[in-house]
Amino acid sequence: MRNKKTILSASVLFFLGVFTYGQEKDSASTKKDSVITNNVEEVVILGSRAGARSKTDSPVPVDVFNLKEASVILPQSNIGQILNAIAPSFTSTVQTNSDGTDHLDPAQLRGLGPDQVLVLVNGKRRHTSALVNVNGTPGRGTVGTDLNAIPSFALNRIEVLRDGAAAQYGSDAIAGVMNLELKRDTGKLAGQISYGGNLTPTANDHTGNFDGQNIQLDLNYGTKIGTKGGFFNITWSSQFRNPTYRAGTEKGPIFNAYNAIEQRAMQDGVNLSSLFTNIKDTPNSQQIIDYVHQYAQGVNYFSATQLSDIQNANTFTDFTDGAGNPQKGLWSLLSADVTDQELAYRGLTRKDFNMQVGQSKLNNHQLFINAEIPVSDDWKVYTFGGYSLRHGTSGGFYRKPRESRTFTALYPNGYLPQIGTDIQDISLSAGIKGKWEGWHIDFSNTFGQNSFTYNIGNTGNTSMRFASPSEFDAGGLRFTQNTINLDFSKKYDILEGMNVAFGGEHRFENFKITEGERDSYQTYDQYGNIWNGNPNIRATDFFGQALPGGSQVFNGFRPENAVNKNRQSLAAYADVELNFTDWLLVDAAARYENYSDFGSTFNYKLASRIKIAPNFNVRLAGSTGFRAPSIHQIYYNVTSTLYTNNQLMEVGTFSNDSKLAEQLNMPKLKQETSKSASIGFTYKIPSVNLTFTADGYFTKIDNRIILTDQFLKKDVPVEAQLEFEKLNINGAQFFTNAIDTETKGIDIVISHNARFSGIKLDNNFAINLNQTKQVGDIHSAGMLKSPTLEKIYFSEKSRVYLEEAVPRVKASLSHTLTWKDLSFYLRNTYFGKVTGADVLDANGDGIIEFNEHQKIGDKIITDISIAYQFTKNIGLTLGVNNLFDIYPTKNLPASSNNDQFVYSRSTSQFGQNGRYVFSRLNFNF
Repeated sequence: MRNKKTILSASVLFFLGVFTYGQEKDSASTKKDSVITNNVEEVVILGSRAGARSKTDSPVPVDVFNLKEASVILPQSNIGQILNAIAPSFTSTVQTNSDGTDHLDPAQLRGLGPDQVLVLVNGKRRHTSALVNVNGTPGRGTVGTDLNAIPSFALNRIEVLRDGAAAQYGSDAIAGVMNLELKRDTGKLAGQISYGGNLTPTANDHTGNFDGQNIQLDLNYGTKIGTKGGFFNITWSSQFRNPTYRAGTEKGPIFNAYNAIEQRAMQDGVNLSSLFTNIKDTPNSQQIIDYVHQYAQGVNYFSATQLSDIQNANTFTDFTDGAGNPQKGLWSLLSADVTDQELAYRGLTRKDFNMQVGQSKLNNHQLFINAEIPVSDDWKVYTFGGYSLRHGTSGGFYRKPRESRTFTALYPNGYLPQIGTDIQDISLSAGIKGKWEGWHIDFSNTFGQNSFTYNIGNTGNTSMRFASPSEFDAGGLRFTQNTINLDFSKKYDILEGMNVAFGGEHRFENFKITEGERDSYQTYDQYGNIWNGNPNIRATDFFGQALPGGSQVFNGFRPENAVNKNRQSLAAYADVELNFTDWLLVDAAARYENYSDFGSTFNYKLASRIKIAPNFNVRLAGSTGFRAPSIHQIYYNVTSTLYTNNQLMEVGTFSNDSKLAEQLNMPKLKQETSKSASIGFTYKIPSVNLTFTADGYFTKIDNRIILTDQFLKKDVPVEAQLEFEKLNINGAQFFTNAIDTETKGIDIVISHNARFSGIKLDNNFAINLNQTKQVGDIHSAGMLKSPTLEKIYFSEKSRVYLEEAVPRVKASLSHTLTWKDLSFYLRNTYFGKVTGADVLDANGDGIIEFNEHQKIGDKIITDISIAYQFTKNIGLTLGVNNLFDIYPTKNLPASSNNDQFVYSRSTSQFGQNGRYVFSRLNFNF
């Protein structure tokens, strides 16, 4: 900790020292020095349809991150990790043990949801993912954009508009907009080969102190087309990532006494599971008793009393109820925990039963193109898009031998199920743009599709017993979007200049759920037939517990889950930007949008920039906004095994038009609406190349869509309980417009650069402070108004995900020092404290209070890298992310699942992988 604070203090002092030096030097600088130190300020496109303008002259706050220049020295390599480190208002971390979300990192802006950030590529709307995040991770219940499907090496820069912009860009832009600008380079082949891994003593399992190895190849090539500025640019990226292991050592019970007897019998060629299928109907009961008597004697750690009690059980009734007393029955005796003794006998350790907690295994291949071809002096056609194929493998919860979820005849030591996902992403945009009688016209069509296919491995359908396969096709999700845009803009010589823009948009969306193979979701009875609901013929284990159906860890999508739904939207917008004088700019925008599935909405925005002095601007904005419920949230439905309240349960996510939703008075989904306001200033000191910006903001969202907590069978009316039994579920959850929220905060950015004695130095400081809270009454009605059900409808856990799972304070201070062919990069990122979502006995008094949670403290993460250009064409970068191997606050035992979740998975700070060391070979020809 001392070293970490020393690095940070030195970093701050270095910043201040260089700033002072820059002032002194510049005051005595020559005219030549002034030319060197005064750079052209970076311009932005987002937030205005009047064309590019400088960042400090923009009426709304926009960050610009130049990835083409920074890719050589930046320690991170994908878009989400890069932005999480350098943009304080942005949060995204790798998830664990959360099904498909393990391979798609939820991204949030200003503490709002992943689905409240609109992503553009080259100014065109990017489609969202097919995945619905229904697990216990940040962004629960949302549908975000898959940033991992776009290679960062294909990007020239990223612009982040930190302001509500739905009136300009449409649905999803409540928190802001990100525009990813693709490279336009020509005449060279550039590339990177990177290798790295996590060097940390916290790695647990059989990997030593180095895991999570990552190999990545990036290539970019561009060539000119014709002589009028045409070009073609293509990027290829391949990544091979190993998993990390951050589980502790399994502390819970693993084997019971029956497992020990069964193992001795199996070693002698006798499989006890072949002798019974239902404890209530066991024709081989005497044979089972005889075998238990025989092989219990081979368990050398049984006490004389245990053996005597086992031998004295002479009927199956003695097994089940101990002659009327269940506490003395053989069931109770054979369920005794014998884990440590049996581990020693089998030559195993507790680590062999660890979950795979950490980043997932991932193979990722991406191809992106960007091209423009002039067809005349005024018109050009363009196209861009890409293809991404990502195969990921993540672990579920370990199925232990003592559990009914494990068929020990096939898996005597239990098993760790694997969730395999094939994520395919396709995008293609094409259009024509040019000038006609002073008007700039752009007509385009943008197609996008994202699909998730689930392949579940190293698992089983326990109800099938010996007939169960170990792998299942569990079906998948697919989202398709096609957007047609026609945009017009023209500048007029009115007052100090006016720009008028208007246009229209048509968007088509399709959401599809494909059912899995029958065995991935079906439950079978003791005769091997599909179970008809009769409990007397349900296949059970030795202790009478029902053997669950479907592929363990992730049940396949059922035929009744399958959907293929479409919707359309039509939009029209107008935008007028007027410079009344050289010091007053006003921008007004309005947008009308109509959705085929829930109606229309009208939104507007007013923004202004007032130049108080040549280098001092005040900017302010106010707007209304909306977010249409995603088509996924309307129609998504599935049953999954979720870890809830420290236990595994079969939980169904149901659409709002389902029978169960109707029985619980669940309202139909409607759009979220918002009101936003911001005010800030920008200040430049050109003499020392220093820029300050500060922006305060407020966003109120009404009818915010959340995913409810789980309604358990015992909590719902009788008619709904019957539906629970029919659906074979323990709990049910729904999407609903449950609450209103308010978000307020401030962004501060300070940028400085200096040039002296052949040295170039860039310093950047940024901080975001934000707070989101639920306001007003919960939007419940009917039976949901009851105190019990309302606490499930919008639960304490849901409140924490919204208000406290993302840092309320986040800051970064970075320095880039360049001298000749050598570059040095240092960054410190501060992540504020967050709260775990699970309700638990946090103070250890044995009483669980409604608002007791795991608290995760604030941390500072230090990244460092050094790059050297050996020749014009070859360079090398070495670096370390998380130099001091910092981890989040450890979980309390109550939320660790027997020490498997050492760190919380329900929060979003900086992940739990520890120190990452890497090398990167850079080349261009």
